[in-house]
Formats: sequence, structure tokens, C-alpha cells
Amino acid sequence: MPGKRRDARGTGPSRTAPVAVTLLEMAAVPTHRMSRRAWAALLTLYVVWGSTYLGIRIAVESIPPFSMGALRFLVAGAILFALTSRRGDRSGDRLGPAQWRAAAIAGTALLLGGMGMVAVGEQTVASGIAALFIATLPLWIAVLGRVFLGVRLTRPVVAGIILGFAGVALLVAPLGGGAALEPVGMAALIVSPIAWASGTLYSRRAPLPRRPLVSTAMQMLMGGLALAVVAIATGEPGRVQVETVSPASLAALAYLIGIGSLVGFTCYVWLVQNAPVTTIATYAYVNPVVAVALGAVILGEPVGPRTLVAGAVIVVAVALIIAAQGRGRDAEPPPPEG
Repeated sequence: MPGKRRDARGTGPSRTAPVAVTLLEMAAVPTHRMSRRAWAALLTLYVVWGSTYLGIRIAVESIPPFSMGALRFLVAGAILFALTSRRGDRSGDRLGPAQWRAAAIAGTALLLGGMGMVAVGEQTVASGIAALFIATLPLWIAVLGRVFLGVRLTRPVVAGIILGFAGVALLVAPLGGGAALEPVGMAALIVSPIAWASGTLYSRRAPLPRRPLVSTAMQMLMGGLALAVVAIATGEPGRVQVETVSPASLAALAYLIGIGSLVGFTCYVWLVQNAPVTTIATYAYVNPVVAVALGAVILGEPVGPRTLVAGAVIVVAVALIIAAQGRGRDAEPPPPEG
């Protein structure tokens, strides 16, 4: 409950299933060995969510960021809602005004503040560097949980927070004459995980639907609407001509809708039901590695010593925090990043 001090090793099972938040209101996570299907789903998650940063980078080359996000989440949310809203415990999990209001608040924080700022940042910052900024999400959840909810932080979590922010400082403060990051893009990528963490903490106590994919779909729809409002308010539609949108950007948008959103979240929900939490959690520090590698190989993004060292520091910090939280009885997988 809000206001009570809680141990940082685990914040307890979530009541809901937000787009970018824990799905642990589902049945207790099994501890048996991973099946071949589970390994296949986890590997799919590594590749899919690690590659979304590449997809966003290509999509925003010719599609404005808020318009791209609105199209992505409105289409993906509509498909997912149509497929899931009539399934499961409909009578015991009704979708009323309170649920839609909660979905609007969470979706705006997670998808406008979170993914929207990623898209803005990736207009000028490499996709691999963007992924490293977003990898700090567990750090911000721990910090904001302590500040606003009184969550008690264990020593390993505090060490992870300090180490993680040292990695971010190394990433944004070039040493030895290295090139500085573009300030607007860098600022957007700093804001993104803060907004994402805020939405995550809100969602854990919000009256969202108990059916995970229905909750996810509703937040996609409401977050997509928020992105559309900002796109219109900033005049994006008037600056876009259909003939200027490249086939590569359209293909990337289709990939983000079909693979990044629909396949990625379906794999995540299935894994939460069928794999150990500690194994699922590995995607939080594998995804940035995949993103940096794909950006370098496919887009030729430079990966210098500073990026490698900063990335390693951030990944180790995230691993420290997740390992410390994973020792609690109510351990949760980290929030999804797709």
C-alpha cells in the first residue's frame, strides 16, 4: 500500500499488467527447468526487444517521432484488444471508466513519456546509445520508489544505482576529446526512463484489468491517442508528405507493430507463466547488448571505448539491482522495454 515502507528486494505482486510494467499478478512463477519452448521464447525476446531500437531509428528517418509512435501503438493496440478483450474472465474483470482512466494515465506516461521520448532522441542519437539510456530503467524505479513510496533500498541496490548513474555520466560526458551527444536527443533519452519508471510505479497500484494482454492493449490505445494529440499539437501531420516517407521507414514501422509490440509482449506474458523470474530478468541486460551490436552492424553506428565501458558499467549496475530484488520472495521480472 502507498505510504508503507517496503523492502527493495521485492515490491510484491502487481495487481495489473501495464504495457511496460511487471505482469506478476499472474500465477506464481515456476522454478522448474526451462523447456525448449521457453528458451525459444526468451531468445525471441532478446532479439525482438533488442532490435526495436534499430527499428525506431530507421522509422524516424522519414516519419516524425510522435506520429510514428501513434501509428505503432494505435494499430498494435487495436489488434491486440480485438483478439483478447472477449477472452478470459470477462464477468469478473469488467472494463469500466476506472480501468480506461488508469490505462490513459499509465499509457501516457509509458508510451508518450517513455517511448515517445525514445523516438525523439533517436532522431539524433545512435540506437545503441539510446538503448543504454533506457537500460537505466530499473535504477529509476528504485530511486522513485524510495522517494515517493518509501521503498527501503538494500545495499546492493544502492550500489547498483550509484554504479549505473556513473555509467550514464560517462556516456554523456565525453572524455579525451570524444564527440558530445546532441543535447536535445540526450535530454529526451534522460527523460524517457524517468517517465517510464513513473508509469511503472503508478501501474502497480492502478485499477487496470487483471487480464495482462487486455491491460496492455488498453494502454497501447490510450498511449497511442496521447501520442496522436502531441503529434497534431506540434504540427507533425502538416510536415509529412506521403511520397517523402521511405520504404525502409514503413517497413520498420510494420516491424515495430507486428514483431516489436504484438510478438514481443505475447512472448513476455507467456514467459511470466512458464519460466523462472531470474531467467526472464536476463533480457534487461541482454537487450542493450543486442541493440548496440545491431546498430553497429546494420547502421554502421560507431562503438568507441567510451560507449563500451559506459555500457558495461550500466549493464553490471542493472544486473546488481535485479539480482538483489530477485532474492525476495515476491521477485518480479523487470519492466518490458518493447
